[in-house]
Amino acid sequence: MASDTAISLKIERKPKLSEIVVAAIRKQLQAGEIQPGQKLPTEGQLTETFGVSRTVIREALAKLAADGLVEPRQGAGVFVTEHMSTMFGALAADMGSKDSIALNVLEVRLAIEIESAGLAAIRRNAAQEAAIQEAFFEFERLLLNSEPTGPADLAFHRAIASATNNPFYVEMLDVLGRRAIPCDVTSPWSTELAQSDTYQRGLQGEHLVILNAITSGDAESAREAMRAHLSASQQRYRERLQARQIFYADSVKAAATE
Repeated sequence: MASDTAISLKIERKPKLSEIVVAAIRKQLQAGEIQPGQKLPTEGQLTETFGVSRTVIREALAKLAADGLVEPRQGAGVFVTEHMSTMFGALAADMGSKDSIALNVLEVRLAIEIESAGLAAIRRNAAQEAAIQEAFFEFERLLLNSEPTGPADLAFHRAIASATNNPFYVEMLDVLGRRAIPCDVTSPWSTELAQSDTYQRGLQGEHLVILNAITSGDAESAREAMRAHLSASQQRYRERLQARQIFYADSVKAAATE
């Protein structure tokens, strides 16, 4: 007999092309590669650089202008605003807040996922092991194609939780939802302006150690690999939070002297 229960489908939204362009330009501005008062490349040059249409570039520039980071000048082009440091100080404060949330989330995940990795190594069945491997290789595929890896990252950890055969481990991760992966650029809780392939490759190396321990049935090694993975993430976010707090403080001082 067919069930009348509705099936809830979760659809992960891919970032728009204009959002990718915005993130890339923001990253260059924040890194100081483009200075206040400097003129941006022309629409045609940006179109060629990013391999997108002029419509996408115009949409990205409009977003940057709405955020007060650039200003179009009639007949002259688009220029970086002179007071950009103040704006990036506010951005650093916002990203710092997200870093703080990420640290809280990781603290909870440490309490849950170390043991879930150990139990998965002991209790997993063939289908569950295959699901963990599938999520791992999907992460690899996305990384190679320079696509957002966040959804596959979450799927990897969720598959491990499912392999404990204790539904409460899965339930706890589901409560955290997309907050569980702070570096997911498709998430509203993302701590990133743009995905770093180098950073993601490091995460994938840590995932591989966890995967190998689980597939070999070594519970203690699986626990240690998960502990190392999440602890390393904690340290990365502590360092980033400190750097952003310093940047924000310096920006406030700079604004006060203008």
